[in-house]
Amino acid sequence: MAGFTLYPKRKMKKLLKDGEYDEAIAFGKSLEDKFAEDHDFMFIMGSAFFIVDDAKKALPYFEKAFELDKKDVETLTLKTNVHLALQQKDEAIDCVNRILEIQPKNDEALDLLEKLNEA
Repeated sequence: MAGFTLYPKRKMKKLLKDGEYDEAIAFGKSLEDKFAEDHDFMFIMGSAFFIVDDAKKALPYFEKAFELDKKDVETLTLKTNVHLALQQKDEAIDCVNRILEIQPKNDEALDLLEKLNEA
């Protein structure tokens, strides 16, 4: 178990995988200051909150993760889903457009943009 103390992000991922969402979030919150500039940590925390249907709390983590890596399509995809969950259509469209800047042939993003523009 010593590995988990040396690799706290690994412990968070295991807790999430095992369905221990509240424990993962509490553990992550205790590490937040130490990992404030860590893209993966921010992504994991955002994902944890999104899993428990707390899009409002997930959003700042995905925003920070994106700020730390502006080419991460996975972060942008989840950020898009958070905006959709919060009924923020314009912000979701902005995220989809950013995905398409990085990956112009991303079929999922192209389809979503078409649906958002029709709505």
